[in-house]
Amino acid sequence: MALQISYGLIQEQRMKLVMTPELRQAIQLLQLSAADLEQYIHEQLAENPVLEIDEPSGEGREESDVPLLDADPGDWMAYVRRSGRGERGAPNRDAEGFPFENLAAPSESLAEALESQLRYLHLDSGTRALCRYLIGNLDDNGYLRIDDTSVCKRFNADSQAFERALQVIQSLEPAGVGARSLSECLRLQLLREDPPDEVALRIAERHLPDVAGGRIRKIARQLGCEVRRVQEAVDRLKSLNPRPGMTFASSAPRYVLPDVCVERVNGDYVVLVNEGFLPRLTVSDRYQRMMVDGGEQARKAADYLRNWFQSAVWLVRGIEQRRQTLYRVTRVIVEKQRAFLDRGVDCLKPLTLREVAEELGLHESTVSRATQNKYVQTPRGLFSFRYFFPSGVDSASGGTAAKSVKKRIAELIQGEDKRKPLSDQQIADRLRAGGLRISRRTVAKYREELGIPSSMARRRYDG
Repeated sequence: MALQISYGLIQEQRMKLVMTPELRQAIQLLQLSAADLEQYIHEQLAENPVLEIDEPSGEGREESDVPLLDADPGDWMAYVRRSGRGERGAPNRDAEGFPFENLAAPSESLAEALESQLRYLHLDSGTRALCRYLIGNLDDNGYLRIDDTSVCKRFNADSQAFERALQVIQSLEPAGVGARSLSECLRLQLLREDPPDEVALRIAERHLPDVAGGRIRKIARQLGCEVRRVQEAVDRLKSLNPRPGMTFASSAPRYVLPDVCVERVNGDYVVLVNEGFLPRLTVSDRYQRMMVDGGEQARKAADYLRNWFQSAVWLVRGIEQRRQTLYRVTRVIVEKQRAFLDRGVDCLKPLTLREVAEELGLHESTVSRATQNKYVQTPRGLFSFRYFFPSGVDSASGGTAAKSVKKRIAELIQGEDKRKPLSDQQIADRLRAGGLRISRRTVAKYREELGIPSSMARRRYDG
């Protein structure tokens, strides 16, 4: 039978999810942090001609505005035209009333500090130029990561001139700056003492890997010293600064703006979405009158303005939806982690995004976007949202967060006998005796994440 090809009209009904521009914008707004949302709103103000910043009138939202997420577009248009978004969260600060004393002074960089010291030294022009070049090539830690041959070739100088300039740099403050290795950095700081610790100098020159491994007895045998004397020298080395340049700020501090504030009021916790710093949006009166008048000018610009009015409604509605989603997610987190808010990190419980999503009837990806790159201010301090979603360890009470287990490990190590430190297996046994089902490998993993060395490296010989 031959294959026949023919044309025809077939009517088919199909359901599929369409990513509308409004839905795409709502998803984008949900995953923005507080600072990013403020920047996005200012970008929309610059792009959308009908959007304007409404000066705060001091009046809160009306009760009729609360269920607007379920309202029709006409109600939303009236809401935007009337007052934009109501004030929520912290009140706006008056820029003129901001105290001048709260402004931080710019910090001095490492290069500026060294060059200011260089001005007081009597140096010839060639050495001074060479010193300034070396200062410019110091990294953030204060180390000199440059080849002396290339420097000599650049300035047409010999190795002796390079060494003189390097000695000048290494004589400046802070001690240890201009070193080319960790060993040299520690030696420069030890040589500032009067008299310098000879044992510590010899250890800094040849035995730093053994110090990192806690092999104190081996160092004592090679140096022909008592173990207690080597322990004292190692303690002196550990008190030095391995990164002298880090005492100077290399960049301006970045301040975290909380997206949500949780406050304790009369024994209960109140959730406030922090949006008081955001500008209040409204629609330009000029374009509203133009659309109402219905003149020739309005008819020509009707289609153009209609799109921008719709974009303004989508923006305000997306911000409101973001606020309500953040509020609902935070309320569930507060209920699940109330013990942490009451008593501290020991009571932090394991929690997953899926549990919160099922509690709210949302998709897990929605909760993930709502908690991404956002912070919450609590009576216990400022935390990332993801801090409240820790992994857990099985325990007699059902489950314990990994952060709580790490805190217990740190407490056990802090209270141990330093002459006989606890091994990972001994720590695991003590935690299991306390009701935590944990293996030695998990203890070693958490200990390394805390930056705590092994039992051999923690052992002391000065008892």
